[in-house]
Amino acid sequence: MNSSQPIVTYDYRNPCDSGVGNPATGAGVCPNTCPPGSTQYRQWQISPAGETPLGFVCTGAGEPAPAANAAAPPPPQVTDAMVLAAFRRIPLPELRAQSQPADKTLINFDTIFFTQAEPLTRELTLLGQDVRLEIEPSTFVWDHGDGTTSTTRTPGAAYPSKDVVHRYADARVTVEHRVTVTWTAQWSLNGGPLRPVDGTVTTTGPQTPLRVAEASPALSGQR
Repeated sequence: MNSSQPIVTYDYRNPCDSGVGNPATGAGVCPNTCPPGSTQYRQWQISPAGETPLGFVCTGAGEPAPAANAAAPPPPQVTDAMVLAAFRRIPLPELRAQSQPADKTLINFDTIFFTQAEPLTRELTLLGQDVRLEIEPSTFVWDHGDGTTSTTRTPGAAYPSKDVVHRYADARVTVEHRVTVTWTAQWSLNGGPLRPVDGTVTTTGPQTPLRVAEASPALSGQR
């Protein structure tokens, strides 16, 4: 070995065990991301420049802790199932459906529906590795409040657009309409290429009242 090269070794410490020599402890640093029944260790790189915490390593039930001063193992694998579970834990907006007219509409009249839906980006850490999620709404199920629904791929838009419309048949009622959104996502690991998340998340927005009335006939004539 060339003595001019720095000596680098590795140690493995349970991140939830406090004490001298294990400074990375405390709230927020020891969430166990390993499978049930296994033990999680944080890998430390030790060199003359100091100690650097790296990723996490999992050992199965009854297995010994990783050997100190061993060569660095490959990083633990972030699976599609882990990413889907993380995606489903992310709070997503429950979008409110809007209508035009807003408070009162007429029977046999095109009532316009729309909502404000925007793509989202979320960054998180799984097994000590960086995961980026690109999330977007994919389908919209419009509950008109009269027992009917319609499904679209777009969030609709305000007048003069008529992307999403519905005609009510019964007057003198107040309906409660809302929209249910299905979200899809793509994910990347440590800055790598995007790939689809194998699953979706659904959110349902609050109900919004809308009164349905009959059109009043307009009378005209000459004196």
